[in-house]
Amino acid sequence: MIKEFLDALNIDQVDLVGNDSGGGISQIRAATHPERVRSLTLTDCDTHDNRPPEAFRSFLAMAAGGGLRETLQAMLSDKNIYRSPQALGPAYEHPERVTDETIEVYLRPFPKNAQRTRDLERFLAVFDNKHTLAVEDRLKSLKSPTLIVWATDDVYFDVKWSHWLADNIPGVRRRVEFEGARIFFPEERPEEFNKELRAHWQAAQ
Repeated sequence: MIKEFLDALNIDQVDLVGNDSGGGISQIRAATHPERVRSLTLTDCDTHDNRPPEAFRSFLAMAAGGGLRETLQAMLSDKNIYRSPQALGPAYEHPERVTDETIEVYLRPFPKNAQRTRDLERFLAVFDNKHTLAVEDRLKSLKSPTLIVWATDDVYFDVKWSHWLADNIPGVRRRVEFEGARIFFPEERPEEFNKELRAHWQAAQ
């Protein structure tokens, strides 16, 4: 998917940034096409055999059981469900600060029609660590300059996975921890994260 996107825009190389499931996808992309990746940045994300993480399995089971559309509609009707500990609350350091507008932007497209809901169901159905494990050997030879930024209070991706990445990607130049942050810290702590990201891109140049 990423390769087709870059080819369509005639882009030779990118600074690839991946969070959550996008981080797992970014690892696969960088490992299989390293020549197209100028630099790599990974935040809390699917790593090695932690795909999907244990804390996300109940959501996947609900989606597989056909409850996705109803769940999305419930979160859109009552935004506090989205912010609750039973839904996306654990993904935020301060879930109470997530605006209704943000939730609308994130969720509204998916139940818009049956096809969009099915597309999300298909995406969730292929969460399997066989994909990240398949590229492990190639990941261990990845020389692209790599930055790892990790939250210390993440129920989905423990800090140990940041160490795993740092130990297995030879291109890693820096590993940073954000104390007390959670998986969606790029949204909650943008200035702090962007400072690290821009410094990484400058060094990659």
